[in-house]
Amino acid sequence: MPLLLMMGGFLIDLSRVISYSNSMPKLLLQACCAPCVAYPIEILSGEHTLGLFYYNPNIQPAEEYQKRLNELKKHADRLGLELIEGNYDIEKWLEAIKGLEDEPERGHRCDKCFELRLRATAIKAKELGFEMFGTGLTTSPYKKADRVNAIGEQIAQETGVKYYEADFKKNDGAHRAVELSKQYKFYRQNYCGCVFSKPASEKKSTT
Repeated sequence: MPLLLMMGGFLIDLSRVISYSNSMPKLLLQACCAPCVAYPIEILSGEHTLGLFYYNPNIQPAEEYQKRLNELKKHADRLGLELIEGNYDIEKWLEAIKGLEDEPERGHRCDKCFELRLRATAIKAKELGFEMFGTGLTTSPYKKADRVNAIGEQIAQETGVKYYEADFKKNDGAHRAVELSKQYKFYRQNYCGCVFSKPASEKKSTT
């Protein structure tokens, strides 16, 4: 039995609209912060049922972690998106990057960090019935999309959850991300979140 609604002189079959919405693939997007994920949300939401996963045990101190989470919560609420918070397991992150503490940013320490966070996203996606997982990390001009995507694809093969490959900084995406940050007045951090990258970022900002 169709569910009909009169809009603008036309009968709309809501059952078809609901069916279309439910048929969109469910994508769980790992989100490190509102500035990096706002643009991916903008371009993905029309073709996917999105969920956000805030799993970032690399972000320190705890005050910084909470500040980014609060900003992301506000944006998710604004858009009506589900936001899932993962465990803030700093010890697990420290174990994952052990021996790589002195690596420069964009080095092997970052690869291990990406792997930990994307694997947790894939596992959560599988647990919650999402067909796909992805990340907003490639919006940042400081993240190498080819390495993030290679890690994501490897985890997809291991977990059986499809990975959404993207380089969100391309096609003027990085610029659009800045525009959205200004539009929504996002808090914008000056380092990736890792305590080992913070000194380098602070030094760069003073030179």
